[in-house]
Amino acid sequence: MIDMDRSLFYSIAMKPLVVLGFLGSTLDASKFGPSRWNKWRPTVGLTMYEDLRVDRLVLLHGTRHSRLANYVTADIGSVSPETTVEPHVLDFNDPWDFEEVYGKLLDFTRGYRFDPEAEDYLIHITTGTHVAQICLFLLTEAHYLPGRLLQTQPRRGTADGVGTWNVIDLDLSRYDSIATRFAEASAESTSFLKSGIETRNPAFNRMIDEIEQVAVRSRAPVLLMGPTGAGKSQLARRIYELKRLKRQLSGPFVEVNCATLKGDSAMSALFGHKKGAFTGAVADRPGLLRAADTGMLFLDEVGELGLDEQAMILRAIEDKRFLPVGADTEAASDFHLIAGTNRDLARAVTEGVFREDLFARL
Repeated sequence: MIDMDRSLFYSIAMKPLVVLGFLGSTLDASKFGPSRWNKWRPTVGLTMYEDLRVDRLVLLHGTRHSRLANYVTADIGSVSPETTVEPHVLDFNDPWDFEEVYGKLLDFTRGYRFDPEAEDYLIHITTGTHVAQICLFLLTEAHYLPGRLLQTQPRRGTADGVGTWNVIDLDLSRYDSIATRFAEASAESTSFLKSGIETRNPAFNRMIDEIEQVAVRSRAPVLLMGPTGAGKSQLARRIYELKRLKRQLSGPFVEVNCATLKGDSAMSALFGHKKGAFTGAVADRPGLLRAADTGMLFLDEVGELGLDEQAMILRAIEDKRFLPVGADTEAASDFHLIAGTNRDLARAVTEGVFREDLFARL
């Protein structure tokens, strides 16, 4: 995948180009002698492309490979004297330990003085361990490394040490075939939510598009508003089924009509209770929130919940933890939440019968 036409890359990008990457302890190694120029060495090869002028190479390597780094630096000086090699020693106790490698690379990026206004950066991901390559990708995606990814490879059928290069843009919308597949997947999801029925109602179609973008692609709570009989329960179940097809959840669909939860039984039904917590509690009860663990909880008529239940629901949404009735230790449940209501919750907030913070969270 190429970021843009290479002739455009350098006619547009007039700023100095800086490449950052690891020394290849295996790929860059070669016996010293004329034959080494017939071997593809990715780090040296970076400076041998006619259509990729590297002004500075930030070369990361371990202490034990300092001698190889010196050899590679000398060879770069002979084929590309205009390239400045900037070596940095970065040692790992275990180069296959993701946590260590990511942490040390993150520290490096925070300490390095990048200047995107004055320089362009490419992050070379051909060399280094697979763990290092993954970390470079993640740090670039998170913009800790302010550049694009550079991939190099040997050219087939040649023995001149020069390979090929591609710049990978992480904005996938730039690639027509990938963008087309995303559009097709989105259309399939939209059709699934509408039960395969083509509709011409603009308002309904906009709503389905919004649900596909928000509910299906996110774990954020969703609030469905509409009169009784509008189909909120059916739509919630379709969202659940689509998320399950996409392997975003694996647990059950648990539906509860909050209008039926009254008095002390509401807390027990939602959050469960311990045996002996109150008269009639002859056995432990897990509660609906725990029943929805790894699945989806649909709270229909959420506006009918009492303020105490609303407070506990809010904490369960934010922390995934809650306290069953009569329990000394908290329980946990990781569920996706959809709430439905036929009430004007904004008005209920002003009337003091619905929590403002829960309304904002939904």
